[in-house]
Amino acid sequence: MKKEVATHFIFLAALFLLVTILKGWFDVRFIIFWLGGIIGTILPDIDHLIYVYFVKPDAADSQRAVNLIRGRSFFKGWKYLTETRTTRTDLIFHTAHFQILFVLFAIVVITSSGSLLGAGLVLAFLLHLLVDQAIDFFEGGNFSAWFSKLPIELDEEQRKWYLGVNLVVLLVIILLM
Repeated sequence: MKKEVATHFIFLAALFLLVTILKGWFDVRFIIFWLGGIIGTILPDIDHLIYVYFVKPDAADSQRAVNLIRGRSFFKGWKYLTETRTTRTDLIFHTAHFQILFVLFAIVVITSSGSLLGAGLVLAFLLHLLVDQAIDFFEGGNFSAWFSKLPIELDEEQRKWYLGVNLVVLLVIILLM
């Protein structure tokens, strides 16, 4: 659990530091951008709670996680959810089609709202999804669960390209800010 949280926050800090330097956002008013980043880093993991409470509440791992959370063992419940994350393939946010829609949403937020909180949130959300895909790819060898609802099967080379394109999209979104 600590490793996954640390990984996400290290990538968040690196990317947001890069954005801060590139944009020259050294004034205290830009803290709201960082706050949005913290929120956006946490939000995609709500997907696991949606799964255990609404998508598959009768599954054994869902019931165990819910029992831990209801017993006020929040950190044990969260640890259990992170340890068993690969067993949940019906997540909503951790899918390729959601990611594509969220990229479009992020572009709208970045280019039209002018909200630093919103910009930080969507940027960190996209980064979180990209980091999760990279973890799935490098630790598990693939991320087919991301495409489980689509009639697409990617080979290893195509998965590398998918990750690369997502990284480029993230960088382009930063340039749009």
